[in-house]
Amino acid sequence: MALAIDALRHGWPIAVDGAFTLLPAETGHAENSGEAVHAARMLISAARAVTLKLANQREAAVPEAPVLIRAADPFDLPQARAVADPALDLIHPMKGPFAADQIAALDAARAAMELARLAGVLPAFLVDPVPAGEAQAVLSTDLAAWKDTARLTIAARARLPVAAAEDAEIVAFRSADDLREHVALVIGTQDGDRAPLVRLHSECLTGDILGSLKCDCGPQLDAALRAMADEARGGGWGVLLYLRQEGRGIGLINKLRAYRLQDQGFDTVDANNRLGLPTEARDFPVAAKMLDLLGVHAIRLMTNNPEKVRALAAEGVTVAERVPHQLPPNPHNARYLDTKRDRTGHLLG
Repeated sequence: MALAIDALRHGWPIAVDGAFTLLPAETGHAENSGEAVHAARMLISAARAVTLKLANQREAAVPEAPVLIRAADPFDLPQARAVADPALDLIHPMKGPFAADQIAALDAARAAMELARLAGVLPAFLVDPVPAGEAQAVLSTDLAAWKDTARLTIAARARLPVAAAEDAEIVAFRSADDLREHVALVIGTQDGDRAPLVRLHSECLTGDILGSLKCDCGPQLDAALRAMADEARGGGWGVLLYLRQEGRGIGLINKLRAYRLQDQGFDTVDANNRLGLPTEARDFPVAAKMLDLLGVHAIRLMTNNPEKVRALAAEGVTVAERVPHQLPPNPHNARYLDTKRDRTGHLLG
């Protein structure tokens, strides 16, 4: 898995389940710079297919399935990038006509879309542009094994005084095959008989570090830490889980691409989908495993997102209480918050 993700980031081909060889449209290149790469077909995500008006060519029985397309002439890499990247839609508005082929290896196609997301590249590929022997082999079943939280362990822990609480402890988690290292911040004295106040906070470089006003991530993080410190002063305790899942799981580069689309008038959901990416791609089972490793099985969860409650409950975590965590909007994030409420089910006033 790690080798396949690395290959996509470098623009090298992967061979999934031996079903087809895939060269990423965004990063792909010829091994010999003087050669051109061509392929008769492209594999794109269901979401990108909707943007390109190819929704009717998806597998009718599997509406979220990727789409395998062909044109009158083979695709080269510049053409493939124009199909894949919405930033090029205005430069190349006329695409197609395309015909869709049936996908015999649907699991392999889905795994390819997920691998692209994990690599942080656009989910679009040239299909069979190079011999399979030149590609990094990967199995779709490897993806499930890679996502299995059983290999997650506590790697280190240390005292970490923070502005909100000088007696905090930081705990780092690591899995053998995943380069992302998640952390927990424990505030107050852990008490196994008392459900802690817990916040699942997904990494947001722009909001948490740079103070972006386009989202509410930074203020939510600060408010959560203050609430946990107040809890500790009252005899309770809190746990902040800081998950390395930038952009709701689509990665920093793709999040910034979505920002650019939002500046063109698309909301958060439509911007992600135009990129061919899911609206929500975060891994909540890893949060449940972190809590388990900390010995926490019942929590009071700070969230406005009912999906977090359902996801943790499905992993065996008892959510004794959902604690609302809403902050006032500003002129830059009001539409973002409205989209959360209206399109992704957040409980906001």
